Amino acid sequence: MTAQPDPKSQVQSLAKGFRVLEVFSAHEPQLTLSEIAARARLDPGTVFRIANTLVSLGYLDRVNGTRRFRLALKVLDLGFNAIGRMELRAIARPILRALVGPVNEAASLATLVGGEVLYVERVHAGLVRLGVDVAVGSHLPAYYTTTGHAILAYLTLAERSRALDACERVKVMPSTPVTTEEIEERLEKVRRDGYALADEDVMPGLRLLAAPVFDIDGHVFAAVSVSSPAIRMPLGQFMELALDPLRKSAEDIGKAVRVSGAVTVGSALPV
Repeated sequence: MTAQPDPKSQVQSLAKGFRVLEVFSAHEPQLTLSEIAARARLDPGTVFRIANTLVSLGYLDRVNGTRRFRLALKVLDLGFNAIGRMELRAIARPILRALVGPVNEAASLATLVGGEVLYVERVHAGLVRLGVDVAVGSHLPAYYTTTGHAILAYLTLAERSRALDACERVKVMPSTPVTTEEIEERLEKVRRDGYALADEDVMPGLRLLAAPVFDIDGHVFAAVSVSSPAIRMPLGQFMELALDPLRKSAEDIGKAVRVSGAVTVGSALPV
């Protein structure tokens, strides 16, 4: 559970200003002061002062001939200036760092190259007790890894077949899926659930959870994963604490890549 920030350490007027900006949406791009006040749950007088300040700063525009306001293009600069043309690793690093803590000892971003997943970024706790030596640039077969499953599940059948036939499939653990039927069964579950889970299926004592990352066209180009020792907590508790942050991180990386235009290594699968 995320700790609530101390109100004494916050600038309340700034927080209210962002609440005003956040009430605008694609469904309601133009709003009156009373509509803004109702949606932001602020009094009309406060909204009047905030709206006029945002107009003077260039973040809100008045709609000519009406009493309505809309977001100005300057709002986009806040995001574009920060992440414009950033590389994939630079985008992923702070997001992965936020995933590492009491629940997860490591977080990774991987993409598919041929029949293997390539780890393009990885963040781990100071003293990793996982017993897994996965560094940036490491390759692992996609057919049995959680990151591999999170990517493979959203490829076309032809793309999956090429990837699965690109390397030899051997049983790493007794439960390792090696036949096409076994792998397809796992991938169908990934599509149903929206994530891939390995509960000591890849390595004894290790839990792994992975979620797909999609590009601007809705094509999967990477996966984010977290790993944790199985002895740390029951599986149900691990899923409860780790799954939502993992999904949010995958969504955030996908959004940032779409805005930045960063090169998505591996997004074009080899023929």
